[in-house]
Amino acid sequence: MKKIIFLILIVPATSFCQITNYNKEYTFKRGDINGIGKWYMGREIAHIMGFQGIGWLERSDREKEEKASILIQNMGIKPNDIIADIGAGSGYHVLKMAPLAKNGLIYAVDIQNEMLEEINNKVESKKIKNVKTILGSEKNIYLPNNSVDKILMVDVYHEFNYPKEMIESVKNALKPNGEFFLIEYRGEDPRVPIKKIHKMTEKQAVKEMLAADLILKENKSNLPWQHCMIFIKKD
Repeated sequence: MKKIIFLILIVPATSFCQITNYNKEYTFKRGDINGIGKWYMGREIAHIMGFQGIGWLERSDREKEEKASILIQNMGIKPNDIIADIGAGSGYHVLKMAPLAKNGLIYAVDIQNEMLEEINNKVESKKIKNVKTILGSEKNIYLPNNSVDKILMVDVYHEFNYPKEMIESVKNALKPNGEFFLIEYRGEDPRVPIKKIHKMTEKQAVKEMLAADLILKENKSNLPWQHCMIFIKKD
């Protein structure tokens, strides 16, 4: 008489939930040649710019094109502010903010060690004492909860491989009355000379931030090419 053996595969409920949630948040399909084929809320994520692009970040005509000086004014930085620059790159904005927050602290967060080394070299050469570099990950900025007055992201959010997790980390780090400055090239404006996948519309940004309970306080329109969107925690 033959014995019939039944194998029962037991999958923990937590694992099933993780798979379900993952598939729900992100989808995968072909898209832009400059995209990674991964989509979030109808938007394809762009390839990240590596440290080899430092020359682009430090280009001589960047102020003319982007008016970073006006962006810094928009932030209304106070001497005691604790500020985080997420995707800080070569420290272009970090070095502009540090003197204004002279009694505070600037966190320069990036996932590339080469970028952080560039910032550390600049900070050391200029004898700046209120900048701290942080090696982040694709899902976490590694800052304490409710610790930061202002968070800045300049043209990097659209490259995050895990935007949902990153914005959750950002929200957690913000103080209850903190402000999140999301700077992205205007996707609504075809005159902005940037590839489409490296731009965002206000509508798309608002939709993605609202999913993390962040609401648009204001979108300042005084930058030549970029949105200057200010988000706060939803009550």
